[in-house]
Amino acid sequence: MRRYPEYKDSGMEFIGDIPAHWESKRLGQVSTIFKGGTPRRNVDRYFQGDLPWARPVDITALKGALYINDTEIHISEEALGNSGARRLPAGTVLLTSRATIGETAITTVPMATNQGFANFVCNERLLNIHLVYYLQAIKDLLISLGSGSTFLEVTKGTLVGVKIPLPPFSEQTQIANFLDRKTGQIDELIRIKERLLELLHEQRTVLINEVVTKGLDPNAEMKPSGVEWIGEIPKHWTMTRLKYISSIPVTYGLNIEADKYTTEGIRLIRITDIDENGGIRPKGVYLSEDCVPQEQMLNSYDLLLARSGATVGKSYLHLEEGKYTSAGYLVRFNFSDYWTSKFIYYVTLSHFYRNWLEQQIIVSTIQNVNGEKYSNFQIPIPLHQERKQIANFLDHKTGQIDELISAEQRKVELLKEYRQSLIFEAVTGKIDVRVDALAESSSV
Repeated sequence: MRRYPEYKDSGMEFIGDIPAHWESKRLGQVSTIFKGGTPRRNVDRYFQGDLPWARPVDITALKGALYINDTEIHISEEALGNSGARRLPAGTVLLTSRATIGETAITTVPMATNQGFANFVCNERLLNIHLVYYLQAIKDLLISLGSGSTFLEVTKGTLVGVKIPLPPFSEQTQIANFLDRKTGQIDELIRIKERLLELLHEQRTVLINEVVTKGLDPNAEMKPSGVEWIGEIPKHWTMTRLKYISSIPVTYGLNIEADKYTTEGIRLIRITDIDENGGIRPKGVYLSEDCVPQEQMLNSYDLLLARSGATVGKSYLHLEEGKYTSAGYLVRFNFSDYWTSKFIYYVTLSHFYRNWLEQQIIVSTIQNVNGEKYSNFQIPIPLHQERKQIANFLDHKTGQIDELISAEQRKVELLKEYRQSLIFEAVTGKIDVRVDALAESSSV
């Protein structure tokens, strides 16, 4: 990429030099910033109006799209007057400014927002799409400017003073056109890679499901399992329940207050400490030994299952050395030997396990599958030697798939890093895209 012929100091440490003919302005000089609001009382008629009312979840649902056309909730004019929010014109730039900071979109219709947004109405010197790309480029800076004890928020007063390198308006259009085209190409590559990742994960699950229900012998004589979502199983296998093969009764983890956490001692495994691959995240919290009864200490081959929340059913097979215990939203089983434990762990990664979970979930304030339900979970169980063969086979085959997944995930990460770098370089003048943008427009 070409550079501009001449540069000057921008006066912004995080930007560095900018093209000599660009200006440095504050966001408050080139836009008017409005905060959103929520009606002070929850009155039904407030939420039966015609004006789209955006919440951060509406921006998340866009999955990176630049424009927002509608929202799930609409409010009335009366609610608008009762909320501190205002009707924003089409073309307003929305920025999530609290808790989740830095997600952006442009309104295509008049709209209002809740208090989770800072909303920018650009003046004649600033193109709204250029502002969106700039806000994306400085997302890390915006997050670092957040403050607050309950949640982080970047305030209107802070945003007014954030500086922006400002090209001439016509050049902003050229930069935006260039980035629309380039990021669109990158986003399509990312979409293809992410679809491939979905297929690889599905292939992994299908493989596990087939092997833990049908075994490794394609010629084995089969029989009905008696369970709809399992189907047939090898004739010499048996159906059993977790409680009949666990060497301990189902055990709940510790319910303990966060003020008991320490930085050393016995590692406490919480649902959030279990990563997407069934391992334990390296950083966590600890408890002193006098807080943990001996019966709550984890043993080798313990299987932990999440019983509540969005991650209900998440599983973890404990193979770590050292002192560990588990938190209250996890239930524990133990199957005495490694191969049985590993086989059952693979069962918890199968389709039929997920199907069973869906049948068991009690929907109240949160999803829940309690220890009793887990105890009565029916599974097909092969002979011990087969458990070992199946676990070894799945270790090998899923390991190969995991390598492919890891490689594709890294490609996605690199594409996202490149996308972010390209946006930053374009909106801060590190590259001159004017010729590219003109060539693109003349070819249309």
